[in-house]
Amino acid sequence: MSERSYLEEISIRSLGIIDQSTLELGRGLNVLTGETGAGKTMILTALSLVLGGKSDSSLVRTGSDRLVASAQFALPKPNNQISAVADEFGADISDGSLILTRTVNSDGKSKAVAGGTTVPAATLVNFADHLVEIHGQAANHQIVKSSRQRELLDRFAGAELTKTLHNYQESLSKYNEIKSHIKTMRENSTKRDREIADLEEFLLGWNKLKPTRGEYEEVTNQIARLSSVEDLRIASDGASQALSDETVGALTSLGAARRFLDIAKGKDAKLDAIAAAVAEGFFTIDEASRDLTSYLSGLEADPSRLDSLQLRKSEIVSFLKKWGSATEPDAELVALSEKAKSARAMISDLTGGEDRIAELEKEMQEIKKDLLKHAKLLTKVRVSAAAKLSDSVSAEIHALSMPHTQFSILVNSADYEGSLKESDFTNLGCDEVVMQIQGHREGPFIALGKGASGGEMSRIMLALEVVLAQSHPVGTYIFDEVDAGVGGKAAIEVGRRLALLAQHSQVIVVTHLPQVAAWADTHFVVRKSSNGSISQSDVAKLDVQNRIEEIARMLAGLEGSTSAREHAAELLAMRESISK
Repeated sequence: MSERSYLEEISIRSLGIIDQSTLELGRGLNVLTGETGAGKTMILTALSLVLGGKSDSSLVRTGSDRLVASAQFALPKPNNQISAVADEFGADISDGSLILTRTVNSDGKSKAVAGGTTVPAATLVNFADHLVEIHGQAANHQIVKSSRQRELLDRFAGAELTKTLHNYQESLSKYNEIKSHIKTMRENSTKRDREIADLEEFLLGWNKLKPTRGEYEEVTNQIARLSSVEDLRIASDGASQALSDETVGALTSLGAARRFLDIAKGKDAKLDAIAAAVAEGFFTIDEASRDLTSYLSGLEADPSRLDSLQLRKSEIVSFLKKWGSATEPDAELVALSEKAKSARAMISDLTGGEDRIAELEKEMQEIKKDLLKHAKLLTKVRVSAAAKLSDSVSAEIHALSMPHTQFSILVNSADYEGSLKESDFTNLGCDEVVMQIQGHREGPFIALGKGASGGEMSRIMLALEVVLAQSHPVGTYIFDEVDAGVGGKAAIEVGRRLALLAQHSQVIVVTHLPQVAAWADTHFVVRKSSNGSISQSDVAKLDVQNRIEEIARMLAGLEGSTSAREHAAELLAMRESISK
């Protein structure tokens, strides 16, 4: 279990009747007990908030401005899924632990923090999916839904089903894509002739224009240059004379300065550095002078070239005005070039008409065969997993004092050999999963939500979790009065199963049953103070002697009962003997 995450500590302030409290939890089976209304469930409410649950201003303790709930999870082993969520939102888990915090103000506003970074509350749910599994009476209501039953079966089936489902969904996506393509073609048939004419006109204009990348900007620059030849000549000629005039030119002056400095070369390092700078300036100006001379020699008016460029620009502008948009011309030409590349295929699609649709329908039939193959394989994997999960859960149920109850999972699939409807192919396959129980031998199988009492549902849920934990474990399981409606020998077996689950993962249980509490590795008792609130001192971690007193209270309903203490000690001794 050391390789899995676990909840190290939960801290609460100003939540309901809880003034302030901190619980340091152990890795095995953690049990919370106390009188009804003592605040045990409030501790799980705090954890629910930390894990992204719905906030409510009514949870804030009367007289307080806000409530604060914080949970620290140890992450002994790198978890790629948690790391991915943390990296996305900048949460810090570098020290091997993750702290999640939720505050709720009295005006209803809430704030979520993960690893020191403020995040949306929904992000906490992303972390929770990989850290904690919570079960309470609400979970019993959820499991009767077919979608939840399918989810649990798929979770048990594991990697094989994940791969098969992925292949099925790829085929379904291809099928829907080509189906949509055919539908679009049929809807567009009335506009076909006009579209073909427009595309052909566009291609004709594009092929006639034959623009090159960046041409518009280049043509515009050349027009500006040829339109200003005289201004450019005056500017460059004046600059050339200023540089190379034999009497007052910059080169002449720099040359003279250079010669003077050469006389003292080698006599002073500082002056030599200045001389080097002057020399560098001389060569730079000399090169610029030659460039100006070359520029002047190539600078001439070319009216015919200017007219040609202006005509070319007009052609481009006219084409863009008809086929483009108001974006930058060269960028728009690039976009239109992509349209030109696909225009022939588009014309082919439109021109082909019914022939093209027939080709696509033939292709769709081939894809449908592939889709059907993957759907059948998905059903096969589910049926196989359903048989294994049914047997395993039934064995667990028998151990939970339901010896005659059989658990069965029925996978109802579409009629693959008959007439399939397109609606049969959902994103999760063609199967409906039904969990059912048989109360006694030869009795009928009844849907889970109709054929089980509250106590039976609690034990079935526990049996499912014990089995699923072996193939798809999370770090922490939380059960809120999952033993409701259970008593006697069945309660002892519930405790035993929770202890078994706690061998692989951390388990936190809120219970009223002494037979369950006796199995705890770590036992907390929650008590109200005299003023009806819970402070730090009112949540106590019990030692052996105090555990006997608390379990005795749970057995007898009162404190100080000698026979109850003896029975409590007997329960704890039984737990120790069975564990060995």
